[in-house]
Amino acid sequence: MYLASLTGQFRKGSKLIDFSMRSYLRIHSPWSQLALLLVLMGAGLIVYGELTQIILKINGMSLGDISTWKLSDPRQLNILKFLQAISSVIIFMLTSLAFALFTFRFKHYHYLGFRKIEKASFLIYAILLTCLSFPMVAWLGELNQHLPLSKSMADSEKEINRQLEAFLSIHHPYDTVINLLLIALLPAICEELFFRGVIQRILIFLFKSPWQGILVTAALFSAFHFEFSGFFPRMFLGVILGALYWYANSLWPVILSHFLFNGLQVIAAEYYAPSLVDTNPHIPWAAALLSGLAVAGLLFNLRRISSVRFAQVYETGWDGAPYGSLTEPENRPEFSHKRN
Repeated sequence: MYLASLTGQFRKGSKLIDFSMRSYLRIHSPWSQLALLLVLMGAGLIVYGELTQIILKINGMSLGDISTWKLSDPRQLNILKFLQAISSVIIFMLTSLAFALFTFRFKHYHYLGFRKIEKASFLIYAILLTCLSFPMVAWLGELNQHLPLSKSMADSEKEINRQLEAFLSIHHPYDTVINLLLIALLPAICEELFFRGVIQRILIFLFKSPWQGILVTAALFSAFHFEFSGFFPRMFLGVILGALYWYANSLWPVILSHFLFNGLQVIAAEYYAPSLVDTNPHIPWAAALLSGLAVAGLLFNLRRISSVRFAQVYETGWDGAPYGSLTEPENRPEFSHKRN
């Protein structure tokens, strides 16, 4: 007969067998995980900086003041696009994968968020949240643009818009596909892996509160883009993506939502309204209010159908199964959160 103790030890007759549920974590403290992430990100920035210098030197160019680059020159534009792509891969994707290798003992992709989607309806929620959020995002963008910026911030915004306009210029039929890969798909995978799969996971565990972690991560997500006139709409989007990830417990719906949001804007700016690059369309406050209420309603219903629990995400055993059958973490004060 097997008897399970709260320590994870099993007794068979007079023999004590230790199946002590070995933690999936190598690094348990969220503060230590955060410190590791900062070190890895710093290393990624150094690698990216050195690689950039090498690429530019090979092409007879210098980083210098990028505002002097002639982006009408296809060669310089392609180099800039390539640098943009490898920045996402090195700074966000490789940093996240390295973090997983150092932090998790096994099932690295699983704990980063690449889990099977529990319900197909989560993909429908991702599409609806994306489409219904546009009026509120545009209204927040219009509001955000009325806030004063310092000269350096304003100059930075102009340069970012100049680069984006060059990116979205179409010279060949395949340019749209390249732009969708570069501006929509690659950021959707790399940024969600980094911000939701790693940072949000750490911060929720640190705060012991899903919504605190979601909000702080959304603010960091927006700040990292260094586009100050779009801080509030991007943070709003970050909150949607963070909540979607928490309740769906999988990165796939979040990646889909991020891809759709960026991809639809790429198509719109290329073929219908090029002014969207640096100007937000005017949205009546009533339309923005309806958009916000629709998003809130979808998130509320998403919470209702979600089975995710704090203990399920942060208290798993050696085989990846919840501890509940032995240690009942949901009955312990520090893991009393249900869905939040």
